[in-house]
Order: sequence, then structure tokens, then C-alpha cells
Amino acid sequence: MELFYDILKQLVRIPSVVGAEHPFFMFIKRELEELDIRVEYFDGVLVAKGKEPESGFISAHADRHGLICTGHNEFQYAAFVAKNQVDLNGILNSDELLDNLTDRFVGEKVQAYQPYSGTYLGLGVIKEAFLCQRRNNIIFTIDDFEHLMPGIPIAFMDRLELKNGFVSAQIDNVVSIALLIYLYHLGYQGSAFFTASEEAGKSWRFLLEWFRRFDYRTDELLVLDTSPYDSLEMINAIDVVFRQRDAAAVFKSPLKAKIKKIAIEEKIKYHYKDAYLKNRMLQTGMKTSLGSTELGKIIKASKGEIQGTTLQFPTIGYHTVNEMTSESSIKAIIKILTKLYLQS
Repeated sequence: MELFYDILKQLVRIPSVVGAEHPFFMFIKRELEELDIRVEYFDGVLVAKGKEPESGFISAHADRHGLICTGHNEFQYAAFVAKNQVDLNGILNSDELLDNLTDRFVGEKVQAYQPYSGTYLGLGVIKEAFLCQRRNNIIFTIDDFEHLMPGIPIAFMDRLELKNGFVSAQIDNVVSIALLIYLYHLGYQGSAFFTASEEAGKSWRFLLEWFRRFDYRTDELLVLDTSPYDSLEMINAIDVVFRQRDAAAVFKSPLKAKIKKIAIEEKIKYHYKDAYLKNRMLQTGMKTSLGSTELGKIIKASKGEIQGTTLQFPTIGYHTVNEMTSESSIKAIIKILTKLYLQS
């Protein structure tokens, strides 16, 4: 596991604000090419191919939340700038979601960087954040960033912390990226997809475009991600999170039975997030969404030509720089992936 954590420590230090992932992609590309893995760069997706590229299709999004300069000493939440506010279903950012974010990042250190080269442009501290109803977005002010021009991304300063069996940082979804690189170190020879702009609801389009570009179809696309919970007690009770479906589509893949079988054999604690959400709705009497995933959107848009399942880390502190998962969850997912792709 030392190698895995070495990879993860490096990755969390490299900025990858949604919409400005290029420097992060270039780091991944170099790391994998050193392992003699072929890497191809397309619009919105970096594709890695081992010597048996059709032996596995695993995807993880590479972007993380951050800010973007939109005017003189004005910064907005990058995932919610005007060009990203509405997805294909016409769903606007909810006031509840925006209100929950306004106090979350005040006092956090941030770094500015060139979106293409990754060149460091300075360090600042978020002074305040407020919801602008007219623009339906959060406006931030940051000390020492008056010189920045519009379009410059601002990343949260991130450091990995390992303590009492838990791992914390802005790990959504850098933990999955580290796991994929580590899997290639272990000998994985299938394909991996590193997608952009998932936090803006756009990554599924880039990935689906790749499949259509080469007329590929699969029912075994595995999407790695994190899954939020309310308390430490809840994530202590499970190692991995499965799904039968999300709000967009039902997951119909032989991978579902395969990973469940491995979890049972290895005594890995798991549950199904959609069943958990349905049960919570029954208990509270409040109707909520079953959640939205990259995979569900791909299945729906492809009319089932692309199918698969998800494998997720249970976390708390969702979308903060202190999001946390357990070391046991990381070990469990590595165990599932190695048995699935390296021991068959």
C-alpha cells in the first residue's frame, strides 16, 4: 500500500479544477507512459490502454471542485459558472445546494494556476463567500488575487492526511485516479478512462463520444467514484458502495454479480446506495432523488448500448478539502479490482 499512498500524495497536490484539468491529465499521462502504457488524449477524456485493452473498461473523473476568476477580484464556483449552470435536462443549480456551499470554504487557502501549463500564479485565502441570486452562483473574494485575469482557475490547497485508519483530502475523485494508476503498476492491461468536468455534469458526454468514435459497445463499464454519507458511524459500517441503478437508468451488467461475489468471498462489507436512499425516503416520508452518476447518464443516452456498474468509496465531508474515507475501504476496492482483472 505504500506505493498507492505515494501516488495519492502526489496527485492531491496537483490542481485539477473542473474545466481546467489539462495539467493533471499531463501528470497522469507521464506516469502511465513510464509504465509502457499507451495514452491517448481526446476532448474531455484521457484514455489509457494496456496490452489487452478490451480486457477491462474502468472510468474515473479527474476534475475536482475549485473556483474560476470571472472579473476583477471576483471568483465563482467553477462547476456553476454560466456555461455550466444548466445540463441537458434543463436543471438549474438549486438554492439549497448553493446555500450549503457559501460557508464551507471561507478561510481556506487556494492557489491560482495557468489552465494549460499548470504554472503556479500565487497563493491566497478565501475571505468571504455569498450567494448572488441574480447569477445563481456563489461569489468569492480572495485576498492577494487582485492581479488575476478572468479565466484563471483557483484550486484549493490540498494535502493528504492519514490518521486513525482514515484518509482525508479533497479525495473526490483523486482517490480513484490514484487507484487506477496503482492498478497499472500491479499489472492491469485493460483500458482506463480519465474524464473531465464530471462536477459540471459533462463528463458522460466525453466518455460516450469516445465509445461512439470507435463504434465500441460494452456491458462491463466500471465507474469508480466516492459516495457521500452523513456520519463516521455510517462509513465505518460499510467498506464499499454498490448500486442497482440511479435516477437516470437501471444498471444491467454481469459485473454486478461478479463484484458482489468477490465481496462475499472476501467478507467485504457492502450495501446498495439506491436501496439505502429508498429506505430513507420511506422512513422520513420525504421524496428525494436516487442520485445522479456518470454511468446512468451514459446508459440513458446510449439507449443501453453501453452498460456497466459503479464501485464507490463511502465518504463524509463530501465536496470539501477534508472529505474522508477509510483505509479499509481503499483496501477492499483494491481487493475487488485485483480479483476482477488480475486473477481471472
